[in-house]
Amino acid sequence: MKDFKELAATELKDNVFDLIGKQWMLVTAGNKDKFNTMTASWGAMGILFNKPVAIIFIRPQRYTFEFLEAEKEFTLTVLPEQYRDTLMICGRKSGKDCDKVAEAGLTAVETEKGNMAFAEGKLVMECKKIYGNFFDPKGFFNSEIITQNFPSNDFHKVYIAEIEKVWVKE
Repeated sequence: MKDFKELAATELKDNVFDLIGKQWMLVTAGNKDKFNTMTASWGAMGILFNKPVAIIFIRPQRYTFEFLEAEKEFTLTVLPEQYRDTLMICGRKSGKDCDKVAEAGLTAVETEKGNMAFAEGKLVMECKKIYGNFFDPKGFFNSEIITQNFPSNDFHKVYIAEIEKVWVKE
């Protein structure tokens, strides 16, 4: 990955609450021939199963869901603040209906393993899926969470993935 420096996931100094909840990220799955990306502001990072992991949440009606289901790996790209409009485009438009990567002005780059990320990113994480399952409404202890976040009962699928590679913009 040109213009990026590789480091271990455990060397990340960023605040994950800020990275995910405020800066947001692009979740991308597929290969150079066909891939899709979407903006995500829900997620988590930490240690699970003795591995550095990223946890993402994707609704099944999102086009990116098809790619995540088909692939063993995906990337997470965090963009600098000047790309806020880009994140809005990637969150509101579907890759089924348009070339949102072109509309957003992004430059797709291929990792050594053939996954897709974006040259404009300041941080890219390459992740390998470990576990996936849908939220079970019976598992919620507070019914307001369901009412506020899932009014159509369109529960997210949770993916837990090992963070295998991390690149930061030099």
